[in-house]
Amino acid sequence: MTSRDEDIRLADELENFQEIAGVLKPSPGAIPKLPGIDISGLSLPLQEAAGGDHIIFIDFNRRYDLSRRIEAARLEGRDAVADRLRECEHRAGILLADVSGHRMTDALIAAMLHQAFLVGAYYELDRFGEITTKLFENINQRFFRTTRINKYLTMLYGEISERGRFRFISAGHPRPMVFSREYGCFVDISEDRLVSYPPVGMFPSDAGLSERVEAGRLGYKQPYTVNEIDLLASGDILLLYTDGLSEHGDGDYFPAAVETTLTRIQDQSAAVICEQLKRDLLAFAPAEDDVSFVVIKKA
Repeated sequence: MTSRDEDIRLADELENFQEIAGVLKPSPGAIPKLPGIDISGLSLPLQEAAGGDHIIFIDFNRRYDLSRRIEAARLEGRDAVADRLRECEHRAGILLADVSGHRMTDALIAAMLHQAFLVGAYYELDRFGEITTKLFENINQRFFRTTRINKYLTMLYGEISERGRFRFISAGHPRPMVFSREYGCFVDISEDRLVSYPPVGMFPSDAGLSERVEAGRLGYKQPYTVNEIDLLASGDILLLYTDGLSEHGDGDYFPAAVETTLTRIQDQSAAVICEQLKRDLLAFAPAEDDVSFVVIKKA
């Protein structure tokens, strides 16, 4: 085979992969509808087909048919599970992940996380009536054992309630930011509400002696704990994002330029705010990484 033939073959393989990547990268799902809460988000891959960033929206009522699950739990005498499922009716979930790197092939790692999380959530809801930290311990352990490709991913999973309370876990992910309508700026959040752990798959979960031995001198990850932000008042904006936003423009864009934009458009819907942030950041500087963010606004 000549070098020209090889170039043609590789170009054809690349085109084929681009088509497959566009299909394999799962949809984030429908944006949740929650009384008093306005949610929207955008993911901008550096490569057009797909990248390492990923968003999953969890509208518990629509995605997991809570009414059926609640009735089944009641009939089985599992009243505590049914009660927790009813609480999920008043919450929405958001998972935001960032695989190290921004090549199209990194989208496959994000797709692995997508499937593991959604399948695990089914079992969690049936067994516990809610998504617990146990799911993320298991995901971390599986990624540690199976992804030996010098890749890791940061992840934030949180649930917002109708009352504006945000509960989340973080695995090496950039911290959430709250823009206060009252003060017209980002406000400080206590460090004890921003506890984070190593990226997913970097260390084994603290599940027993065998994992500790396997980790060797690197040690193991402490169990996830849940952070809680109870700051959202009417008009406040909670911003979740990947490091493609926080490091945009060599770090000169965030947070000052974002804060300026939010001050100007804070009265708009979450969807409009997302679109304006997209336009502003691309006007500020060309993207050099995948960029994703989610806007959660309290009515």
